[in-house]
Amino acid sequence: MVILTIAAVVPALIWGYLLLGRGRFWRIGKIVTPPVANLEQTRRVAVIIPARNEAAVIARSIASLLESAEGSLHIFLVDDSSTDGTAQIARQAAVSVGKLASLTILQGQPLPPGWSGKLWAVSQGIAAARDFAPDFLLLSDADIVHSPATVPSLHDIAERRGYDLVSFMVKLHCRGLAEKLLIPAFVFFFFKLYPPAWISDSRRATAGAAGGCLLIRPQALARAGGMEAIHGEVIDDCALARAVKRSGGKLWLGLTDASVSIRPYGSFAEIGRMISRTAFNQLHHSTLVLLGAVIGLAVTYLLFPALLFSRHLAPICLGAVAWALMSVAYLPMVRFYRLHPLWALTLPLAALLYMGATIHSAIKFWLGRGGEWKGRAQDV
Repeated sequence: MVILTIAAVVPALIWGYLLLGRGRFWRIGKIVTPPVANLEQTRRVAVIIPARNEAAVIARSIASLLESAEGSLHIFLVDDSSTDGTAQIARQAAVSVGKLASLTILQGQPLPPGWSGKLWAVSQGIAAARDFAPDFLLLSDADIVHSPATVPSLHDIAERRGYDLVSFMVKLHCRGLAEKLLIPAFVFFFFKLYPPAWISDSRRATAGAAGGCLLIRPQALARAGGMEAIHGEVIDDCALARAVKRSGGKLWLGLTDASVSIRPYGSFAEIGRMISRTAFNQLHHSTLVLLGAVIGLAVTYLLFPALLFSRHLAPICLGAVAWALMSVAYLPMVRFYRLHPLWALTLPLAALLYMGATIHSAIKFWLGRGGEWKGRAQDV
């Protein structure tokens, strides 16, 4: 009874710390950014979009940027050996909005040894953008539909507050059962790992970014060593943020519902593959760290539901307290995705599935198929 009670205190203390002591990462209302006015005409933004077999989403992404673009914005799309007509569809989208002159399509060169496919494509886009002489580079994923306010908002934050790299975690696709259970949890876990308040604090080493919508000054990228400095990274956005911060740059990370990802995840297996692609890399390929992560997830998310089945009052009460604290922390993210508040109670189940995906990620790495994405194993 005494041992069980002591064990029951642990998750309650963990959630107390997460609520009060980890940069208040869960208070997302503080990082949801309202839109600002149009981008100043004098600022030039080069948009770099790597695309590999993105026919299903590329047209809406390109059109969303070009419809609101003036002469200050130019898109460099790098077609990374697509076989589904991605480049042609992108060109048609630019024609449909009357902005073909603002789109440059590059055919990706063969992948050099040691480079990840995405970063090699991005580096080619950045090289081509030099002639455009941009004030900022916007790194965007091919599945993001941007609001007209996205680029002006990021630009305003960077200029007004003196940041070198600013990024938005865009609103991810969240409609089916699997997405409702796992997508808000994904964003919640991301902010828990990378509290935005700590990212912006130059006194802390914490560095993170959301690579789907990332604005960076070319000078800051050069100081950080360019894409060459992170050429083999799988979690490329956070690796870039670390390089920029280490070189003296200032970072900012926010959340927006104005720009959205239109890439659907129709099943638990699809989301599991998305998590598995980077999970073991996040743990530095360490079996010991993997074991620690599994134990940590179990204690933080699974112990207190089990305590509710205890026959003793104290563990039951402590388990209920931990669950209540967790729900308070998770509820703002549930509301951001416009789900019923009761979804806040499902985080332990989501954590269990993430635990399984993390173990699966390690197995894939050990089998030589780590970081699989669109036919490439990039973490081997």
